[in-house]
Amino acid sequence: MTQQRDPVPAPAALAPAPAVTTRPEEPAPGRHRRRSYRDRLTAPLPGVRAVTRLAREAGALRPGTEARRDVPLLPCAPAPLPPAGPGVLALTWAGHASWILRIGGLTVLTDPVWSHRILGTPPRVTPVGVPWASLPPVDAVVISHNHYDHLDAPTLRRLPRTTPVLVPAGLGRWFRRRRFTRVHELDWWQGREIGGVTFDFVPAHHWSRRGLLDTCRTLWGGWVLTDPQGRKVHFAGDTGYGHWFTEIGRRHPGIDLTLMPIGAYAPRWWLRDVHCDPEEAVAACADLGARRMAPMHWATFLLSAEPVLEPLTRVRAAWARTGRPREDLWDLPVGGSRTL
Repeated sequence: MTQQRDPVPAPAALAPAPAVTTRPEEPAPGRHRRRSYRDRLTAPLPGVRAVTRLAREAGALRPGTEARRDVPLLPCAPAPLPPAGPGVLALTWAGHASWILRIGGLTVLTDPVWSHRILGTPPRVTPVGVPWASLPPVDAVVISHNHYDHLDAPTLRRLPRTTPVLVPAGLGRWFRRRRFTRVHELDWWQGREIGGVTFDFVPAHHWSRRGLLDTCRTLWGGWVLTDPQGRKVHFAGDTGYGHWFTEIGRRHPGIDLTLMPIGAYAPRWWLRDVHCDPEEAVAACADLGARRMAPMHWATFLLSAEPVLEPLTRVRAAWARTGRPREDLWDLPVGGSRTL
């Protein structure tokens, strides 16, 4: 049997790797050996009764025919990446929770998923916002947790194995087994500096599982990235609403932009504890003390039962009710970019 080898990255991707620094108060990068992070859950996982109800309500996690009719209207406008020098902070939405973030002269990918289909999920309903071949060399990758729609092995195989990857505690082994050599596992409130940009791992209201027997064996969370000028971007990953947002804002004051999930929330009785709805996302932005919000985690994979355009209409209405400036809601189309 012939062993399948990972593709060799193009020479253009082999740029000199940025330096990695551990803050003096932090432990050195290591391998986390905890067997479980269940004590970090902020809500119990669904029990037998909830699973039985879900099975009884056939189709409860997918939009029906009527709810899908607006798929052709989903906002999608792929365009070239904007120029971004060392002093520019720019972001581009590739879809779902995948962003190309240019910050402090680095190109950072969040939860990169460039696959058309992922395990257990219907195919994408909008194309990837930026072709892989159009990406500049990637300087770092941040991962929020190990669910398949956030940790996509086929996409990660496209990266040079020397790419720095910043991952939740317990997830480093998954990357080392795939020959990544610069793997940084972080617990909540730990941070690393790469090329002058600080990456802080922060809590989220979620959970983790990739197989049948590994529930909560690895941690989950979000990230706060701070550039050399002190500008801060919060990437929420995948999360429900809860108390952690206020604490993140207290520890990281002055967040300029939060990338916040607004989709995959219906039925509410099933998904309330792990996915924000649009109104909760706006409330979380306020709790963080963030000046701006960019919605994500919608318009890409149909993971739940709400009508496909509903997250956008509801988040716009919720934002308007706060009286905050309309220009501070960065409701980008897939492939859209903004510069700070």
